[in-house]
Amino acid sequence: MRIVIAEDDALLREGLALLLRAESLDVVATAENPDAFLDAVDAEKPDVAIVDVRMPPTHTDEGITAAVEARRRRPELAVLVLSAYVEQAFATDLLAQGSARLGYLLKERVGRVEEFLDALHRVARGGTAIDPEVVAQLLTRSRPDARLQRLSPRERDVLALMAEGLGNAAIAERLVVTDGAVHKHIRSIFAKLDLAPTDRTDRRVAAVLHYLDDARRRT
Repeated sequence: MRIVIAEDDALLREGLALLLRAESLDVVATAENPDAFLDAVDAEKPDVAIVDVRMPPTHTDEGITAAVEARRRRPELAVLVLSAYVEQAFATDLLAQGSARLGYLLKERVGRVEEFLDALHRVARGGTAIDPEVVAQLLTRSRPDARLQRLSPRERDVLALMAEGLGNAAIAERLVVTDGAVHKHIRSIFAKLDLAPTDRTDRRVAAVLHYLDDARRRT
């Protein structure tokens, strides 16, 4: 796995590089600003980019803008975004625009090495990794939705883990239940959200997007 890191905080940038190299991952370049990051993407052709949301010169959304441009230049690039705190507008846009090979984590998650590495590998494999705190805040905001009120507390737990990008087996392990129980909860979630099976819609994605879109409308 070839990785480029875009982070303006030198300590965090070098710390990430050391951590990943200690795990035998190939950090091919690090960058402290968006221009250097895009140059590295062009030159090194990485598999994954780890990008800070806020970068110079204004420390607003330069990191996100650069990540979008990097994906335009290299559509197969996986992107794991790091943020100091929950930025709901970006989190909802992240999934609404397509969740494959995308992740959004709070920086504090990096200190939980196993969780951070799991998210990185999940995104690199083509999946999604959304920080649990982001999911919790968005789902809490969306609860006035009438269909959401139909869900049991356990079904909400399952949906929250679905939104993080976990598969059925991982959800079962996290909740300490059987795979069959998770499958039953997901079927119930689809039914309560009026999501009938079709050839054109992935009901799992549709269920998550329903909540995140509702949360965005309420912000």
